[in-house]
Amino acid sequence: EKGAFTGALAKRIGRFELADGGTIFLDEVGELPLDAQVKLLRVLQEREFERIGSGRSTKVNIRVIAATNRDLPAAVKVGSFRSDLLYRLNVFPIDLPPLRNRTSDIPLFVRTFAGRLSKKFGKRLDQISQQTMDRLMRYAWPGNVRELENVIERAAILSPGPVLQVDEVLFQSDQAVAPDTSRTLEEVERAHITLVLQEVDWVVEGKQGAATRLGLHPNTLRSRMQKLGIKKPRPSS
Repeated sequence: EKGAFTGALAKRIGRFELADGGTIFLDEVGELPLDAQVKLLRVLQEREFERIGSGRSTKVNIRVIAATNRDLPAAVKVGSFRSDLLYRLNVFPIDLPPLRNRTSDIPLFVRTFAGRLSKKFGKRLDQISQQTMDRLMRYAWPGNVRELENVIERAAILSPGPVLQVDEVLFQSDQAVAPDTSRTLEEVERAHITLVLQEVDWVVEGKQGAATRLGLHPNTLRSRMQKLGIKKPRPSS
């Protein structure tokens, strides 16, 4: 509600209210703190909630789909998840096997992510090397689909295109070694673009320019440089 807290200058409709009459997806529901679990339980049981700053209840008619990678019955036993909420959510459970047990899905995911990233980065990524696919199929994917998407995005940043390649930058070996996630994707992209620019003496256009090496249109590269804060260093006086 407007004025409910500092900075609340206008009334905002929350997710449950927006989903009224439809379906809401709650991802990683097992990570909810206990106080939030109580609020969710009320919505599921009473089909109502109170907006922040309002003393009135708002009715909602929603279908809830929840997902988690945690063992919720075990969490109930240790007291980190409410048993009554589990019963409310566990009406029709679907056990989705980990990605390593359904490797036939990997090519479809890779093509989907590559197509999405091709538009995002403005570069062609319409081919996948057999070596890359073999590596992806052998990897154990402890982080499941999220980790696969992360690896494909890093590969899209580093591949000049149109062939998507995953190399030792992302995999330390052919075994299930998780990629280094200590750096953000922006940091990886910034470092890679800067390295290529340095190799071509900061020339963007032309056959030997950075844009060609990166498989990007020059305008797209300039846009990425501006977004990432990449600037040609001034010559020392």
